[in-house]
This record gives sequence, structure tokens and C-alpha cells, in this order.
Amino acid sequence: MPQPVVGLIGLAVMGENLALNLESKDFPIAVFNRTTAKTNEFIAKRCEGREVVGTQTIEEFVGALEPPRRIILMVKAGEAVDQTLALLRPLLAAGDIVIDGGNSFFKDTERREHELAESQIQYFGMGVSGGEEGALNGPSLMPGGGSSKAAWDAIYPMLKAIAAQSDDGACMAYAGHGGAGHFVKMVHNGIEYGDMQLIAEAYDLLKNAAGLEADELHSVFREWNQHELQSFLIEITAHVANFKDPETGGPLLDLIQDRAGQKGTGKWVAQVALDLGVPLATINAAVEARFISALKAERVQAGRYFASAQQHSSVVLPGGRAFVDQVRQALYASKICSYAQGFALLSAAQREFKYQTNLEETAKIWKGGCIIRARFLDHIKEAYQRHAELPNLMMDEFFSEALLEREQAWRRVVSTALTWGFAVPAMTASLGYFDAYRRERTPANLIQAQRDLFGAHTYERTDREGSFHTDWGW
Repeated sequence: MPQPVVGLIGLAVMGENLALNLESKDFPIAVFNRTTAKTNEFIAKRCEGREVVGTQTIEEFVGALEPPRRIILMVKAGEAVDQTLALLRPLLAAGDIVIDGGNSFFKDTERREHELAESQIQYFGMGVSGGEEGALNGPSLMPGGGSSKAAWDAIYPMLKAIAAQSDDGACMAYAGHGGAGHFVKMVHNGIEYGDMQLIAEAYDLLKNAAGLEADELHSVFREWNQHELQSFLIEITAHVANFKDPETGGPLLDLIQDRAGQKGTGKWVAQVALDLGVPLATINAAVEARFISALKAERVQAGRYFASAQQHSSVVLPGGRAFVDQVRQALYASKICSYAQGFALLSAAQREFKYQTNLEETAKIWKGGCIIRARFLDHIKEAYQRHAELPNLMMDEFFSEALLEREQAWRRVVSTALTWGFAVPAMTASLGYFDAYRRERTPANLIQAQRDLFGAHTYERTDREGSFHTDWGW
């Protein structure tokens, strides 16, 4: 067996699949896991006939690699990454390369890069999206960091080879210095939160307001996936919509508890957006919707306490097919807002952190492998080709026309949902974002007057330059 040219630490399913992906692209690999039994099981069950070397100790792992060493970490974000680096650092030499492929917070990545630079070790933070299937067959990769062209040249062919492919080529591009790779992945996950919540709200309205049964829901989502809403998330929604429970024979979806999990990236993106002053109305609503979903016992109690004639578990509206099409339009318009907010946050990071992330390239690499892959991303790519400095996606002519064409259906869906007591926080937030963004004059003038009265915070005037304070006679 040839000497491994790359090493991978962390053999959960993502790590296992990425290791097999690398080996299948002619990169002999050494693997290590903190639990030796896990390494042995992986080698025995999945690596027969493959150029994969299982190692028992971190010293054996590092020693097995061809220098300069290329090491990928696929361990849990946070303390586990720091602990692994503490074990590795004494064993590495100048010029060695470490790539963190987990969902690390971008500020942690920047700290680690600076710490390892003291030993002349190159450190990259790389977003990896696509789940287990993507890791094995081709994920979307968002590497960032590193300060050496030689180090980038050493990992570029490898990353390009294992990435997903789209009609625009490999779904991999350098995101920028420092924590840019993990920042881009964080924003991807924020958009993913928004997309999933919007689809869930559409499903709720189709099922409980339009009265669609499981097979009808499957047909609707399958049809939507043939046109402008074509995406991985719509595709899998169609699949699960009428998937039968093997025990009861009924729709499995009806038996799944309505509590949505999360791993923290949604919360991170909301917090970072607050720090940078970027409104993320749709994405924030999606994050909060998951928080509310966790309050199951309270919701059950509140549902009994606040029961009213305007809240129904099933309300079949007249003109069902027309309403279904209106929901499709509302979903698409809301989706535009979600992506617009995510890309606005990427633009803000360019200004604040000087990441120089190429937004057109970002749209391209999200077209394959990742969870939010969709036909929609072609239009985003084209928008940034037309206007490289586009302040907001909604200002591109394609998206502005799309919003205006769907505005009335969007409003009807949101108003219908609110009238009948269906919670559509992400759709409502999207519409509010659209209305606020396009309004030349908002009621913020009143807020400034209030602030000046109670705190002498001053205000600006529309008819002259400068800051002003008024004695309001209070």
C-alpha cells in the first residue's frame, strides 16, 4: 500500500464518508479516531481493498503521513477541536497543513489559525455541506484561511477532486482569509434554516388550510420540484410527504413529534447579524420557530387555554387549487427574501472582516452537494454577474420582477394564515422585510423623537445637515 498523502481524524459518519471519498479519488489516506474500536470497525467493515490505513495512536497517525502532512479534522466543533490540536501540535512540523472540516465558529477558526502560525503550521477552516451522502459522493466545500500559496496549492487539487460537480464545475472555492470558510458555511446554514421553515409553513397551509392528503401533498411538492422551486429540500419534502410508516401503514410524517432540533449555527448567524447590523428577519424567525417547537408541553397547554373559533386543526378553504398556487408563489417570494438576507450578511462580512468572498462563486458552489442546492442559485449567480456590487438581491431586476409578480398572492396567503390562526412566522417576516426595505420613509422618525425626549440622543433633520436636540417641554 502506498504511503498516505492525507490524514483524517474523526470517524463519525461524515468523517468515514469523506475518507472514502478521498480514497476513491486516488488519495491514499490514514485515519484516526479517539476511540480505537471505531477505527477498527471502520477498517473492517468499509475499507476492504481500499488504500486506507487505520492507526491506533495519534503518534502513529502523524508518522504514517507523507510530508508535508495534510490533515483533515472531522470532529465536533468547540472544545474537541482544541483538544485535538493540542495533541497534534507537538508532532507537526513547519509547512504541515491542518484543515478543520467541522462546523466551527469562524472566530474560533481565526484564533486557531493565529496560534498554529507561531509554529508555521498552515490552518484552514473549511465549511462542508451535503450531509452523509454529500461527504461520500461530493460535498460543497468552502475552504478559507491559510497564509501560504504553497499550502493552498497543496490542498487545491485534493479538494477540487472530492467536491460535488455542477454545470459550473467543482463546487469548491476559496472563501477568503481567516475564518471566511466557516463564516460562509454559517450563512449557508442560516439560509437553510429559513428555507426549511418556509417549506414547513407551506406544508402546514397545504395540509391544514387547503385540506390536502398525504398523496396530494406528495404530488404538489413533486410538481413544484419540476419548476422554479426545484431544489434538494423540495425534492426530499415530496419524498417524505407520503412516506408510509412500516408499522401502521399511515403517513410517517403524521407520527413524527413536532420538535425541531438544531446544532447552533442558526443561533450563531443571528447573533453575528446583530453584531454587524444586518437584518435577518426570515432567518431569525426560522431560528425562533425551532425554539418554539421545543416548547411542546407549553404549546399543548396553551392550545387548550387559548382555543377559539379562529383556530382550527383543519380548515378546508374554498378554491383549494387556487390557494395551492398562491402558496407556491408566497414560498418563492419568501425564499428570495431569505437568500437576500444571507447574501447581505456575506457582503457585510466583506466590509467588516475584509474577507473578499466572491458572491458569484458562492452561488456557484452551492449549486451542487450542499443542502440548499437549487435551480434558484443560477439566478443569484447571474445577478452578481450583472451587478458585482449589488447591495441586496431584491434590487436585481430578475428578483424585483419576481417579487412584484407574486406580491398579491403572497399577501393573500399571509393574511389568510393570520385570519385562521396558522403561524407563518417566516413568511410573515419575509413580507415585512420586503415592505420595510422598499419604503422610502419609515416611522423611525418617531423613534428618534422618543429617544431624544427621554435620553437627549439627538436626531437628524430632513431639511438641513447636522445633529439636533430639542427641549420637548416634558
